[in-house]
Amino acid sequence: MADITLLLIAFIWGTTFLIVQQAISSLPPNTFNAVRFSIAALFLLVIHAVLYRHQWKAWRWPMLKAGVILGFWLCLGYALQTVGLLYTTPSKAGFITGLSVVLVPLFSLVLMKERVKPAAIAGVILAAVGLYLLTQSEGFSFSLGDLLVFGCAICFAMQIVLTGKYAPRFPALPLAIAQLGTVAVLSWLYAFFFEDWSRALDPHILLMPEVALGLVITSIFATALAFLFQTALQKQTSSTRVALIFALEPVFAALTSFVFIHEVLNGRQLTGCLLIFVGMILAELPIQEWIRSGRERKQKESGGSQSA
Repeated sequence: MADITLLLIAFIWGTTFLIVQQAISSLPPNTFNAVRFSIAALFLLVIHAVLYRHQWKAWRWPMLKAGVILGFWLCLGYALQTVGLLYTTPSKAGFITGLSVVLVPLFSLVLMKERVKPAAIAGVILAAVGLYLLTQSEGFSFSLGDLLVFGCAICFAMQIVLTGKYAPRFPALPLAIAQLGTVAVLSWLYAFFFEDWSRALDPHILLMPEVALGLVITSIFATALAFLFQTALQKQTSSTRVALIFALEPVFAALTSFVFIHEVLNGRQLTGCLLIFVGMILAELPIQEWIRSGRERKQKESGGSQSA
């Protein structure tokens, strides 16, 4: 059940690329994010107040500071992704965003001084080749949307690395509320100065099917509930299986785009998607541990046969 639920989360995340693209045709991108993350933060705040009242003591400056830092990178990532969807396709956005998985080991090396696995290096190289094939037509050329979504992947990778730093120190739910609340505040500030934020107060726009559906799915299911389920269920399955399941997110993005808007990638782009997908998996699989375990198993078997 844990794996099935996590697969459902990956499916929801994959479908949001198309859903958000349709919603921001009526509501400006960062205004949409402002409403989305406000709803998500308030939703989790209600859950916090009702079910986790004992965690109010966690609301101290160190936790708030961590939430603001994580929220900054998350806000920048979603801002770049949402605006990028104005200029690129959901399928390409899904796979380019997935590059955050292979960027994490590199950022961990630079920021956290963590050793990079050879498999992760191979994953980065494969993903880079895949990105080249996915985004080029006649020659190598990033569209504006591709470039913005690539910036989103960098921001998401930073957020993942810093989450690994801060998450063990603080309760998950208060940290998530602080993080999502920061995204909401920053998105509102951007919308107030650079977008027609008043459209978020127009009931005719908010009740448009593509906007209303987009806000419900992205704020409640793809943000608030997805975070809660991921936090709770990841304890019941291995991190390797979680990584493999979440690697399917861009695949779901491509499938939903094909089914609903008939987006078709050419052979070269499909090859690029495949290489990015394989690179994402290589970056996460504990291949060295498997090789080490296999060697230890063989040594034990050979030692047992010799003693016999």
